[in-house]
Amino acid sequence: MSEGNASGRVRRLRRRFRPRTRPRFEGQSFNRLIPNMMTMLGLCCGLVAIRAAFDGRFELAAVLIVAAGAIDGLDGRLARLLKATSRFGAEFDSLSDFLCFGVAPALILYLWTLHDYRAFGFAPCLLFAVCMALRLARFNASLDVGPGVKPAYTYNFFTGVPAPAGAGCVLFPLFLGLWLQQMGWEGLAGAARHPAFVGLLMVLVAGLLVSTLPTWSFKNFKVPREYVLPLLVGVGLFGALLLAEPWAALAMGGLIYLGMLPFSLRSYLRLKREAESLLEPVVVAETPPRANGT
Repeated sequence: MSEGNASGRVRRLRRRFRPRTRPRFEGQSFNRLIPNMMTMLGLCCGLVAIRAAFDGRFELAAVLIVAAGAIDGLDGRLARLLKATSRFGAEFDSLSDFLCFGVAPALILYLWTLHDYRAFGFAPCLLFAVCMALRLARFNASLDVGPGVKPAYTYNFFTGVPAPAGAGCVLFPLFLGLWLQQMGWEGLAGAARHPAFVGLLMVLVAGLLVSTLPTWSFKNFKVPREYVLPLLVGVGLFGALLLAEPWAALAMGGLIYLGMLPFSLRSYLRLKREAESLLEPVVVAETPPRANGT
């Protein structure tokens, strides 16, 4: 065998047993796309809820809005867990929230009970959607404020009622009406469906959205040790009610959240007073000189 053939055979053997390298593709990691995919799923839930309302399937529309709220609570936490937060994700999430929690609930309630009053029935729906847009725009503007600008205790609170909670509160008449209708109490179900009650609640929740009322964000919420066991028992009871009577549980959830708002304000004011007391200078009263002979 000639020397040239031997060297060529060695090169072929080296190429054959050389470890193969994986081709590298430029682009985003799949893990970083998961939060945006979740947001897209929530947006689809809001769109399908609108179509279900046009078809008169209000039970399905309500379930889809609740599903969109659950997805909205997960996508942000997944983004922080996977270190996939971005400005695009924040803007996309806000646009999805506006449709799912602003436009969709307004249209659902309009088609459910307010459409008979035409312009007068549409006015509360329009007000609610506009206030939801203003609330989300204010939240996006607060993202540009760097850390250290606001007091530390304010990061545990939202300014105004957040978007998913606002949608849940404004859909309280629908949840209550579906439960009462399921129980066969048609008279009470009609009262819950009354346009005056629904319109007044929409105006009230719209005001809470754009208000400066501090509400708990539950991000760094600490539960005192003596309240841990009662809280777990309460969550278990609510979960059992949610499985047994979902519409009653959802209606009760809205009432519980509205009942928590005064306690949230009290907690905020207490933390504010404590922070201001730490900043106040300590004034030491000087002892006047004693006269001779005293």
